[in-house]
Amino acid sequence: MKQLLRLAGNAVALAVVVYLVPGLTWVDETPLTIVITALIFGVINTAIKPLLRLLSLPIRLVTLGLFGFVINIGLLFLLAWVGDQIGRGVLIAGWPAEAFSVDALIAAALAAILLSIFSTVLSLVIRD
Repeated sequence: MKQLLRLAGNAVALAVVVYLVPGLTWVDETPLTIVITALIFGVINTAIKPLLRLLSLPIRLVTLGLFGFVINIGLLFLLAWVGDQIGRGVLIAGWPAEAFSVDALIAAALAAILLSIFSTVLSLVIRD
């Protein structure tokens, strides 16, 4: 039950972040796209993020945890790429449909900050 609540919370957080951050847009704004993207986001955060955190432990220690922010940005780009492969998802300043730009990096950084805040609040509300 808690996993379903977390998934729903992450879906809402992702939808809010996409609407708040300039440069982030949905491929199409159907509820199905939002749910599929949230599922992909959940899989990425559950399966890939812990592995990346473990592998990057030395560099995260040296940077006092700031490299975790870079991981979050990279995972947002992975989310956009996977969404592009299935025809649903999020575009980050037009990427991956258009060329990579500094605007995409800034939009992903803003989104990573907001998603971290929402994730922290969600984990405080829904405790294990």
